[in-house]
Amino acid sequence: MFEAVEELLIEHAGLEERLADPSVHADQANARKLAKRYAELTPITRTYRAWRQAGEDIAAAREFAAEDPDFIAEAKAAEQRQNELTEELRLLLVPRDPNDDKDVILEVKAGEGGEESALFAGDLLRMYLRFAERVGWKTEIIDSNESDLGGYKDVSVAVKTKGSALEPGQGVWAKLKYEGGVHRVQRVPATESQGRIHTSAAGVLVTPEAEEVEVEVNQNDLRIDVYRSSGPGGQSVNTTDSAVRITHLPTGIVASCQNEKSQLQNKESAMRILRSRLLAAAVEAAEQEASDARRSQVRTVDRSERIRTYNYPENRISDHRTGFKAYNLDQVLDGDLNALIQSAVDADAAAKLAAAQEQ
Repeated sequence: MFEAVEELLIEHAGLEERLADPSVHADQANARKLAKRYAELTPITRTYRAWRQAGEDIAAAREFAAEDPDFIAEAKAAEQRQNELTEELRLLLVPRDPNDDKDVILEVKAGEGGEESALFAGDLLRMYLRFAERVGWKTEIIDSNESDLGGYKDVSVAVKTKGSALEPGQGVWAKLKYEGGVHRVQRVPATESQGRIHTSAAGVLVTPEAEEVEVEVNQNDLRIDVYRSSGPGGQSVNTTDSAVRITHLPTGIVASCQNEKSQLQNKESAMRILRSRLLAAAVEAAEQEASDARRSQVRTVDRSERIRTYNYPENRISDHRTGFKAYNLDQVLDGDLNALIQSAVDADAAAKLAAAQEQ
């Protein structure tokens, strides 16, 4: 059934041998590339060997069962185990998203609902920061525009792993790419004096963080504007022209940053955001499927395009794409996103597997 995997086993063994050679690590870029591929093949190799061992166990148990009926149950158990491994291996062999091991830039933007939406955007930011902390990722707020009541009109944060080789599905993009879209909240706002439940929304946009070598940016294609920072108080706010807005003229893509006191630091941060947006735009142009997925994240921060609802009165969280529903909203907002994300991962894997079987 999985004859082609034998070639992957040979490749995996070859990579293991090469990575054990100290001379290979003299070229760090090449060593990282080899380590990445080795990490991709390891779960396939491990699962295939277990699948093959289960087949041998089945054959042995059936042979012994001819003389001892007690081995019939053992044969059935081995068959069940092999069936489970068959499905696991099929999923592992489905083509992966090449960006899965990338770090990301996650943006949260207030939408409908005014000040309440900005407060909710702040709640979403804290939720993602707590989730990153739980799984051991590093975070860095690149740019933010706070509201008067302590929320965020918009905020951009870089989310990174610790840099070691990851098994498939464990990278930042592999987990957080499903968070892109409009998030709707139903609750009594802090600004509401009558105790009425309001509905507002905030948008989340997730893009893989691009390295400089991945996106070539011609400086002549950029328009760089500087202006005074805006926001609630603080030194350098509204006093110096330190904020930077960069416009990529060929595409019209804009990135800005005002967090740092230094104009140079703000320019560097804005370029990080711009490169990631340009990479996402390049993927959109190259792959229609990626384009559809990317456009479905946030076109407008409108409640009608919601992917998820956070219902405070019922302590309920609902994902409208996967049908996931749970009554632990307080835990989710404290960063417990594993079940939500897994529901999206499972739905995506099922769709890819179905598409692969149709081909």
